[in-house]
Amino acid sequence: MNGPLEWIAAIGTMLAAGLIAADMGRKATGWGFVLFCVVSLTWIVSGLTTDAMPIAAMNAVLLLINAWGVWQYLISPKNKKVMERVEPVKEEIEHEVEREEKGA
Repeated sequence: MNGPLEWIAAIGTMLAAGLIAADMGRKATGWGFVLFCVVSLTWIVSGLTTDAMPIAAMNAVLLLINAWGVWQYLISPKNKKVMERVEPVKEEIEHEVEREEKGA
């Protein structure tokens, strides 16, 4: 279990985690979850083809969790409406917080 498929999955997992941790907004986080879904599928294939069932089973569960993340961040109509209303005031709030932090 040390072939190119596993390396692709490992690098993709690190990129997805970095994308989510970077907190660059809902769309970037949503795309991080999309990448997590892709690498979960890759890990499932790897686990099944190398008889590493714990890896395959874990990533089957993670695939469901990550798909829920895609729904929450990119697809959900309710969340899209909420974010459309939040976006205009978000930048002003961020500036206020920065001013508060500089004053503290």
